[in-house]
Amino acid sequence: MAVERDGFELRRRGQLVCRALGLEGHELVRVVTVLSEVGRDLLGAPGLRVDLDVASPLREPELFRARFTWSGPRVPGRDALDAAGRLLDHCRYDVTPEKHTLTVGQRLPASEGRPGQRAERARAALRDSGDLSMGEELRIQNRQLLQALEESRAQQEELQRLNAELEETNQGVVALYSELSAELEETNTGVVALYAELEDKTRQLRLASEAKTRFWANVSHELRAPVNSVIALARLLLASGADPLTEEQRQQMSLIAGSGSTLLALVEELLDVAKAESGRLEPHLVRTDLRTLLHQLRGTLRGMARDGVRLDIPDVRDVPELVTDEVMLTRILRNVLSNGLKFTTAGEVRLTVGTEDRAGRPWFVFTTTDTGIGIPPDQQDRVFEEFYQVLGTHQRGQPGTGLGLPYARRLAGLLGGVLTLTSEPDAGTTVRVEIPACPDLASPDAPPPGAADGARTGSLVVVDDDTTFIELLRPVLGRVARKVTEVSVSSRALDVIRAERPDAVLIDLAMPAPDGYVLLQVLARDPETAHIPVVVLTSTDPSDVDRSRLTHARAVLGKTHLTPERIALALALTPAGPDRIPPAEAGEQHTSGETTP
Repeated sequence: MAVERDGFELRRRGQLVCRALGLEGHELVRVVTVLSEVGRDLLGAPGLRVDLDVASPLREPELFRARFTWSGPRVPGRDALDAAGRLLDHCRYDVTPEKHTLTVGQRLPASEGRPGQRAERARAALRDSGDLSMGEELRIQNRQLLQALEESRAQQEELQRLNAELEETNQGVVALYSELSAELEETNTGVVALYAELEDKTRQLRLASEAKTRFWANVSHELRAPVNSVIALARLLLASGADPLTEEQRQQMSLIAGSGSTLLALVEELLDVAKAESGRLEPHLVRTDLRTLLHQLRGTLRGMARDGVRLDIPDVRDVPELVTDEVMLTRILRNVLSNGLKFTTAGEVRLTVGTEDRAGRPWFVFTTTDTGIGIPPDQQDRVFEEFYQVLGTHQRGQPGTGLGLPYARRLAGLLGGVLTLTSEPDAGTTVRVEIPACPDLASPDAPPPGAADGARTGSLVVVDDDTTFIELLRPVLGRVARKVTEVSVSSRALDVIRAERPDAVLIDLAMPAPDGYVLLQVLARDPETAHIPVVVLTSTDPSDVDRSRLTHARAVLGKTHLTPERIALALALTPAGPDRIPPAEAGEQHTSGETTP
């Protein structure tokens, strides 16, 4: 291309080729316009040449291409490049030291013909076209321009018609919107009133829940303390070193101890259910002697079995180490086994203990099977609802609150495990409890070796206004210290501690002013007493105390099952004497052993 006539010829031939390839209408106009604009822009460039062809990319539509090549420093104008990139599907500009190449292209409509057929039609169209004069070429361009203007006018008229329809539709939409807005405003008024009512009900429920929580927190000490005293006194009277009792007296004391334990169990379960609902029930992990736990469980539940019902609890040996909350596990197994004994009139209630490897970690599987009355299929999910009991003649006269299974399942979840149940009416029930041998809940709260290898302490001061508890605690403390000073009035405690200068102090939290919290702070601030180890005693759950106010305490111990070993462990001592106070039985209910802040 060297002269202006060549630009007209490029436009004409490009139009012929495009028509032969199936391009019509706006696509044809866009291609011809780009060819004309780029051709005029590059006209006169050294060695300018234009090649038209059809490319067939793999799995893509065929592409009509026009390749402009030239040499020298000439570059295409920005307007021409922008027009090509905006109007066509393909535009690429390459520069090498030898030449410049600008390739533009447009995708062709789909064709069912054989490959290359359209290219043949394009070549034939060029052969048959002949030469046209410049005037004829201008007439053709004018005809195309008029056709494009006519199409544009028709599109404008169609757009005006659509705009009129849209305006009419908009008027209808506005009317409908106004109607809906009025209805919505009326509905919103009702919703606001309902929301206010719901908010008031929510506030009432929140206040009721807070009142229930305060009730449990306030009465827990009053409920536990007398029951703990009754149980501890009965155990002291039944101990081997106590004054001898007649057989009838021993039986009566055993009944007292058993009734107290049952009452304490119910109180603890109710308190724990309330704590679990509020998310405050947390496991205290310790290394657990599973064999001893099952032995104590066997002794506790043996008396519940009816005549003709055998209770089978294994004597496990050679099992992996179990790190769990011993109290929670005991409660789970006791609830499940006692349920089986309660509803089994003949046959057996059997507990099996197995282990499974899951992802390289051992799990314990406790399976309880009984030959009892079973549970109907439609009731098997409901037995895990709190306070729900299966209806039927078998339930009459049977004690229970409907908390056992829901409580056991909740505890199993807290230990990182699951509890599942399968049952068949008149055939029996199977309950499967699966817990990890060492759950990823917290570090085991077990003492390191040698933690209690110190010497027996010289003197202790115990501050508690509950004289009954002090009397029961006296033989326990005699195993830990050579001298024990008892203070029942907390206001005198500081003077006594200063005078005695004991090796350790035990303080009850729930006392008349000053209470244990205040007394602990006074001891911590006093230079004469700040160095003395202090152990806090409480009848409430140790996890419920305000730890931020107990930073000076060495440990927080629950009163429920206080033993020389637990006190010695808190003080890193070794209890003296060959006689041991019996450990807490698995059937007794307590929330915690000890926790160290």
